[in-house]
Amino acid sequence: MNKGVYIALISIGLAQFFKIPLHFFKTKKWDNSLFFQTGGMPSSHSAGVSSLTTFVALKRGLPTIDFALSLIFGLIVMYDAQGIRRQTGELTLKVNNLGDLVDKINKDKNIQYTEKPKKLKQMLGHQPEEVFGGAILGIIIGLIGHLLTKPKSKYHSFFK
Repeated sequence: MNKGVYIALISIGLAQFFKIPLHFFKTKKWDNSLFFQTGGMPSSHSAGVSSLTTFVALKRGLPTIDFALSLIFGLIVMYDAQGIRRQTGELTLKVNNLGDLVDKINKDKNIQYTEKPKKLKQMLGHQPEEVFGGAILGIIIGLIGHLLTKPKSKYHSFFK
């Protein structure tokens, strides 16, 4: 695998990891399962594509087709993460609330379920600040990744 892929995967993993302590500071509840869930702060989608785009920009340059492809696809992913996927999550909330309303109506009529319907997963997309947080994390990781993978120059020993 090439270095850009490693850096993007590391960014995704770090973003998923950071969701746990950030959630703890917000709610005072520790939840390791957040590592494997979508949604939340920071966006691992944004972190992955931003780190790759940053790495490509620093490695290959801004006027290259590599950078253009990475940037455009990254913007599409981030737009999707906070737009379409977020709307899906909000729709899921409404569907789950509809189930609660049906439960209330059936309780009033003394209708009992043999098996209660399973609630849909609600945390699918991202708020704009979560996408922005992931993008900032990705840019930082992309920059660090570029610096760590940069070939040593002939002046390197001078700076030791």
